[in-house]
Amino acid sequence: MRRAPAGAVAAALEDVAALGPFFTIEPGGTDQGRHPVEDSYAAGCADLIAAKADRYGTRELRVGASIVQLGHAARLWSPVLACTVLHGIVPDLHGLRRADDGPALHLPERPTGWYADDAPHLTDVLYEVVVAQHLDVLAAGLRVKVAPGLSAGNAASALAESARAIVAARPDLRRTLGALLDDLLRTGRLAGTGTVVGPDLRFRRRSCCLYYRVPSGVKCEDCSLTGPAGSRGPTC
Repeated sequence: MRRAPAGAVAAALEDVAALGPFFTIEPGGTDQGRHPVEDSYAAGCADLIAAKADRYGTRELRVGASIVQLGHAARLWSPVLACTVLHGIVPDLHGLRRADDGPALHLPERPTGWYADDAPHLTDVLYEVVVAQHLDVLAAGLRVKVAPGLSAGNAASALAESARAIVAARPDLRRTLGALLDDLLRTGRLAGTGTVVGPDLRFRRRSCCLYYRVPSGVKCEDCSLTGPAGSRGPTC
């Protein structure tokens, strides 16, 4: 695939960050207070899981692990999907770093990427960048048992919510995003995780992120355990 220049990738990332905090991967800056995201994966993101369980007042670390997975998936899918459809650039997430004190993500000062229109199989590229290179590695490193179907459902749910957020800002991209979302939901571990059930790209998953198990928790909009109306789930 044809590489996009660092300046174009950085400009695309800066632009899509305006869509919200989950769309933000900051390029550049010092390495102080950050560490390679692979270190977090190898440690099972234990610090984030413990903090999340404490925040929601649960002793079930698998619930904290699921919510951390879901949030991290959203922080990967959102900027990657937005840069792809808004700027025609797929960011390369090699060199990704995580804040020592939280889930915020950062890339090197000169981030790299590829032009989306030059990819023979764009869905395969996106799946490789987000799922194979990151979410699968995170799942493998978890010290807490999380069912593979739940993990895959989290990845799919985060993808669908990212697409919905982009459509809310850019309704003209609904058809493009809908087609891309459908293709991705037939790819690898995302296949069979759920279906798109509305013109706004509303998603119904076939698993549950377990958020309802925290004190005062609810079943999320896309949960397999709730009816069509659903409730707003974790803010990750």
